[in-house]
Amino acid sequence: MQAKGTVFKFGDNVDTDVIIPARYLNSSDPAELAKHCMEDIDKEFVNRVKKGDIIVADKNFGCGSSREHAPIAIKAAGVSCVIAETFARIFYRNAINIGLPIIECPEASRGIEAGDEVEIDFDSGIIYNRTKGTQFQGQAFPPFMQKIIAEGGLINYINHKE
Repeated sequence: MQAKGTVFKFGDNVDTDVIIPARYLNSSDPAELAKHCMEDIDKEFVNRVKKGDIIVADKNFGCGSSREHAPIAIKAAGVSCVIAETFARIFYRNAINIGLPIIECPEASRGIEAGDEVEIDFDSGIIYNRTKGTQFQGQAFPPFMQKIIAEGGLINYINHKE
């Protein structure tokens, strides 16, 4: 599995309230959530993001409430992967559960800038910054996690196994 796209860069402590503001939590429709993804931190995000693009952030991405709406909004907006120095644990689990690939890699977080073209090989964990000609070693996904992501999330994975 691979992802390839343009980077949107964010800093430390991007919480679930800016990923998907609470005022939109009356909907669980992914397409509706995607319309408001990141709007409190970057009003133009939803107008600029394209299918396959990548979010790169610093420490503690996804902190705050345990709402599953946050990774759903990111995935539905077209983001193919989130790379961060660290993730809030509940966000990490929610992301995998809904099939959004995420990778912790402090070096990539520091070495990738907004607008860079990045490619990720989930089998090896290698993150290539095509713009700068650099690469970083992230944590490869174990095969069972790759299957969960490929199936679009834990529920689909479980249903497919039966």
